[in-house]
Amino acid sequence: MKPKIFIDGEHGTTGLQIRALLAERSDLEIISIPVERRKETAARAEFLNAADIAILCLPDDAAKESVSLITNDTTKVIDASTAHRVAEGWEYGFAELDREQAKKIATAKRVANPGCWPQGPIATLRPLVTAGLLPANFPIAVNGITGYSGGGRPMIEDYVARGEDASEFLPYGLTLQHKHVPELKAYAKLSHDPIMQPAVGNFAQGMITVVPLQLGGLDRVPTGPELHAAIADHFAAIKGGVVEVAPYAHLERVPDIDPEIYNGTNRMKVYVFANDSRAQALLLAVYDNLGKGASGAAVQNMDLMLGL
Repeated sequence: MKPKIFIDGEHGTTGLQIRALLAERSDLEIISIPVERRKETAARAEFLNAADIAILCLPDDAAKESVSLITNDTTKVIDASTAHRVAEGWEYGFAELDREQAKKIATAKRVANPGCWPQGPIATLRPLVTAGLLPANFPIAVNGITGYSGGGRPMIEDYVARGEDASEFLPYGLTLQHKHVPELKAYAKLSHDPIMQPAVGNFAQGMITVVPLQLGGLDRVPTGPELHAAIADHFAAIKGGVVEVAPYAHLERVPDIDPEIYNGTNRMKVYVFANDSRAQALLLAVYDNLGKGASGAAVQNMDLMLGL
C-alpha cells in the first residue's frame, strides 16, 4: 500500500511547490480535501488522521491547530511554519545539521521544516562553533537577498504587478525581530541573538546568505583555510547530504554566486572567503528559497521519514 500524503495548505506557495515536486511520484498517494469541504475543520481532521504523513503549509496558529486535530499515534507531521522549529518534541528538519540528524528525522513523528533564511548561516556557522574556531558568544550578523516568493502570495502579487518598477533590493526585518532568529540561534549553537538583515530582490526565487566575520578580537584567530576545512569536514562526514562546499580560493568574484543558480533543485553550495592579513572572513550560501529553503527540504524529510 502506498503511503498517503496530505498537504494541509496545498494551495499556498510552499504547498503548490510540494505538489509539483510530487506530481510524477508513483510511489505515493496524495490525498486532498474536496473543494466543497475545504473550509470544514472536520474535513481537515479527517484527512490529517487518514494520512501517513501530513505536511503543514500554514500560518503558525493554523499549523498548531492542525497538530491538535490529530488524534491517532500513526500520522507523522512535517510542519513548514515557524510554530515548532524550536519546540520540545520536534526534530529540526535540516538533514545536514550533523551526521546523526538524518537518522533522527527518519525516526521522528514530528519534524519542523527549516526556514529559508537560517539554513545557510546554520550550515556555515554550526561547524565552526562545534570545532571551537568560533565561540558561542561571537557577535553574528547575517545579511543576504531572496526572491520575492519568500513573502508568500501577497508579495508575489505585488512584485508581479509592479514589474520592472518593483524594488531591486528591498531590506526588511528592520525592527530586528525577524521570526527566524530563535531558530538560527538554537541550531547554529549561538549564545546570543544574531542580527538578521534580509532583503528581497526583483526575482521570483533563489537566495544568497552572507555572514561577515570580524575575527581580530579572538584570542586565536582562525585562518581562511582552517574555517574552510572545518566546514568541509562537517559536510564530508554526512552521507547522502545535498550541501556542497566550494573549494577554498582567493577570488574577487565567482559567477556561481548567483541567487537563482540552484532554482528548482534541493542543492545548497557554501563558500568561505577570507583575508587573513585583515582577520576577516565571509561565509556564503547559495540555494533555492523554495527548494532547500522550503518545499525541497520538506520532500527530503518526507522521504527520510518514509524510509525511501
